Amino acid sequence: MLDSRWQNQRYHAAEELLDLQSILEDVRLSLAPQILNSGAVISLDLGLSEITFVRRKLRSIFYNLLNNAIKYTPQERRPEIRISTRESGNFMVISVADNGIGMSAMARQHIFEKFKRIKTDVEGAGVGLYLANTIVTSAGGKIEMESEEGKGSIFRIFLKLREFPA
Repeated sequence: MLDSRWQNQRYHAAEELLDLQSILEDVRLSLAPQILNSGAVISLDLGLSEITFVRRKLRSIFYNLLNNAIKYTPQERRPEIRISTRESGNFMVISVADNGIGMSAMARQHIFEKFKRIKTDVEGAGVGLYLANTIVTSAGGKIEMESEEGKGSIFRIFLKLREFPA
């Protein structure tokens, strides 16, 4: 009985109040080899820094976006990633902008589909953005993106802000 209760808790991820800076630091540590090898510069402008969300899911969103930003920057260019947050209505808007290779209009139409990749000469399975989009939409949010070939991309993640009774 105890074992089945543990199994249920293990797979039921609970929402908690999270500090984005600590989540981002965890992701930076996980991506340390890629950051060092590429010389990536990550800057933060966190107008809003706390949200109630599932820790591993928020970490996964950031991990996928930052990993892609580094991975899809030409080798002759130092990756520059700008992460900012703001409140808009009932949402926290997280913006992740990079100076990578960008995407064509055709690629942007399919980028959130499972196993879709814009470049096959870069390591990956084509599930990162699909997973991020699935996490965000299942939590009642959305992801928007802008991208220009050769200039980079901006991903905007809209996550619902939770109201708690006083």
